[in-house]
Amino acid sequence: MIVKQTPMMQQYLEIKEQYADALLLYRMGDFYELFMEDAIEAAHILEIALTSRDRQAENPIPMCGVPYHAAEGYIAKLVGAGRKVAICDQVEDPRKAKGLVRREVTRVITPGLILESRNLSAKQANYLAAVSPSTRGGRFGLAYLDISTAEFRVVELDSEEVLVEELLRVAPRELLMPDAGAGGNGAASDGNANSSWVKRLQGRLPVALTRLSPDDFERRRAEERLVEHFKVHSLEGFGIQDMDAGIRAAGAILAYMQANLLGSSGHVRSLLPYSRSDYMILDEATVRNLDIFESSSFQGRKGSLLDLLDRTKTAMGGRKLRQWLRYPLLDIARITARQEAVAELVDLAALRTEILGLLEKIGDMQRLNARNSTGTSSPRDLVALKSSLQVLPALKTALVRCASPRIVELALSWDEMTDLADHMEATLEDPPPLGLSSGGVIRAGVHPDLDHYVLLSRDARSWMAEYEASERQRTGISSLKVRYNKVFGYYIEISKANLAASPADYTRKQTLVNAERFITEELKNFETQVLEADEKRLELEEQLFAELRKTVARESDRIREMADKVAGLDCLANLAEVAARHDYCRPQLDESDSIHLRDGRHPVIEHFLQEGSFVPNDLDLDQENQQVLIITGPNMAGKSTILRQAALIVLMAQIGSFVPASEARIGLTDRIFTRVGASDDLARGRSTFMVEMQETANILYQATPKSLVILDEIGRGTSTFDGMSIAWAVAEHLHDFQGAGVKTLFATHYHELTELAANRPRVKNFNVAIKEWQNEIVFFHKLVPGGVNRSYGIQVAQLAGLPAEVTGRAKQILAGLENGEASCAPAPKAPLSKKRPRPAGDKEAGIQLSLFRPSAEWLRERILALDLDHLSPFAALQTLYALKDQLRGGGAKEPRQAADELSVSVGKT
Repeated sequence: MIVKQTPMMQQYLEIKEQYADALLLYRMGDFYELFMEDAIEAAHILEIALTSRDRQAENPIPMCGVPYHAAEGYIAKLVGAGRKVAICDQVEDPRKAKGLVRREVTRVITPGLILESRNLSAKQANYLAAVSPSTRGGRFGLAYLDISTAEFRVVELDSEEVLVEELLRVAPRELLMPDAGAGGNGAASDGNANSSWVKRLQGRLPVALTRLSPDDFERRRAEERLVEHFKVHSLEGFGIQDMDAGIRAAGAILAYMQANLLGSSGHVRSLLPYSRSDYMILDEATVRNLDIFESSSFQGRKGSLLDLLDRTKTAMGGRKLRQWLRYPLLDIARITARQEAVAELVDLAALRTEILGLLEKIGDMQRLNARNSTGTSSPRDLVALKSSLQVLPALKTALVRCASPRIVELALSWDEMTDLADHMEATLEDPPPLGLSSGGVIRAGVHPDLDHYVLLSRDARSWMAEYEASERQRTGISSLKVRYNKVFGYYIEISKANLAASPADYTRKQTLVNAERFITEELKNFETQVLEADEKRLELEEQLFAELRKTVARESDRIREMADKVAGLDCLANLAEVAARHDYCRPQLDESDSIHLRDGRHPVIEHFLQEGSFVPNDLDLDQENQQVLIITGPNMAGKSTILRQAALIVLMAQIGSFVPASEARIGLTDRIFTRVGASDDLARGRSTFMVEMQETANILYQATPKSLVILDEIGRGTSTFDGMSIAWAVAEHLHDFQGAGVKTLFATHYHELTELAANRPRVKNFNVAIKEWQNEIVFFHKLVPGGVNRSYGIQVAQLAGLPAEVTGRAKQILAGLENGEASCAPAPKAPLSKKRPRPAGDKEAGIQLSLFRPSAEWLRERILALDLDHLSPFAALQTLYALKDQLRGGGAKEPRQAADELSVSVGKT
């Protein structure tokens, strides 16, 4: 495209060349303008009119613009579309500029570097992450920063699988990585690693990918950058000196942040390393299946665990609670400290209410502090920060009435910050105007010159009235008038009849038909002062406001520390409020391998039901007697609810929360795994069965004896024989794992799996109780010992509203199959149930055979498979009893029970 090189366009093109990958918003007067390809793209995203510059030219330049004062909303939309936005401002006063106004890019906004509240979710972090492979091979460094709160963390990971898992947990908005195609001096080479692990993220994490020069990840430069930024001698104080890949990743983030914020990053004052082994691991499938942050039913936050638990009063508390849920603790001492604080606030209801009321008055101190430190805060931001600081003394007064160690520690280290709050109160008007350009930001009395300018601009009318009165008295002209208009400014008007009385010091300015207009030296001086007063007032207010920003910025560390403490207090008070409101109990945590729940409830589901209508359930899992529970029962009976509520209770306990139960004893759990539901992944070319098997494989490879596994149907995506075989083998593997096994809840419709209890000592059968009455079923939603051998699918289908003719035909087919009918041909004239009579015993037991084989075939195969040469009489007797019970519809008897029954039989004989 041929561009006419006017001075303005030449300036634009020079700046655009430096920010080629960003949409450049170029300030012109009261608008930000975009040109050429930027204008075309922005007009499409923002749905605004695309115009052109120099329309009469042979090649007019496409352009569009957005108002300067409303730019924040438009910028949010551009960044939300994944684009970088470079803000190019006028950096000198157009009235004082000689020639073209000087312009510079003052900031680049990217998806990971956002400070404006409109662009951010109040209770959700906004992370910029960086990944760097290590030169030591096989390891990756992951660092992530929320520039809006100054949270900066780093971790090293052992494999691509773990890297992807952690990235899914952190969920950054923007991800930095070395550009494998670019040259570098000693930087870690990305090789083919990017293409491998990045592909695993695609479709699973909506993140903007940004490739940087490998030089940004070079170890020496990264370390020097970090040391210089934090003003330390070495990185040993942060405990990261041996984290080669972690230092590279953190250094790259710092380089990117400083380049795009043009050095305004002083509020980022710490870098926190962590280890995944310090926290419970929740993989992507578990987070999704348990509806922790979003509900699959409502397709959003509503109906999630977070939505239920989050009654925090501050945005900071909401973000911290989300972090607690993402990173449940594995340290009993830390969990106990949280529990004791929650317990105290549960008991002290009046104090809890007082604390929550005070927290409600506190704004987002973290983000207000960040905006001030980067020089983007408005007068209203600082007033909001000041108002938040003014609540701190009252909170301190409330905290000193507590005795739990965690809150006592908070109270002892509490900074009331009255010095800064008082200074801000004395400086800022409250409420302030929207922006500095409106004036009226600084209080009277702060600066005498400012007071003078304000008085001049506000009292011009009263001065004119006083001056008019004095001139009338001096001249004796009662009709004399002092006036002002935009064309001539201030003037004195005298009618022609009184011109002879006009003083000699009046200078004629304008002649009218019936009057003359004059100016005096005093009026001229006043005009100059008044016209300059607004300009000087705004200049001085900007100067005083900038000084206040610097004063507040010098205290950013104190503000950040107090913001974190307020957020922690908010979380504790919130958990206490939720516990008191929903009648939760304090769980006991220990190092055992057991889970003991009495009257456990699903925290979310009970919330949506009428009060008192949810049916609680007991649950016992351990590694001595009940390690793998095979749970059978029809659909709609509540199997999935029981599984999920157990997992959620464990999760809640390990963030320090009370739990929905009357009693809970929980051994520390290192991971929760879930394989729930059936869904395909067409975007990644995975069928329902493939998704199911990959999730199951992940469980079998990653689970430990300290884990909790939730399996809600596996093997349904393939043939019945294949699916049942896989389910059986998986259950055996989890029982036998490392000789200790894994705590597992396994809901299934493969009733054959109940036979596992006969040959695996820690497998126990349970079912969700129902009652069949007149061919209908009643759900009790109660977990009871024992297995069932029917799924009651037709009855559930009736409840779902299937047409009567369909369910009626299904009953005929089922009866035929249970009687050995292999054909599913169209319905004969006579019902299938009459074609071949059923034994009375079978009808009463309601046997449901698995497959379309003759009913005696399974029995024939079992008998032929017996090794009679090596079968003891006792084992043969046990086998016969088991076969007999299966024909009746029951389960196999224990050996001792079978022997006792034999003795009784012999005695009778």
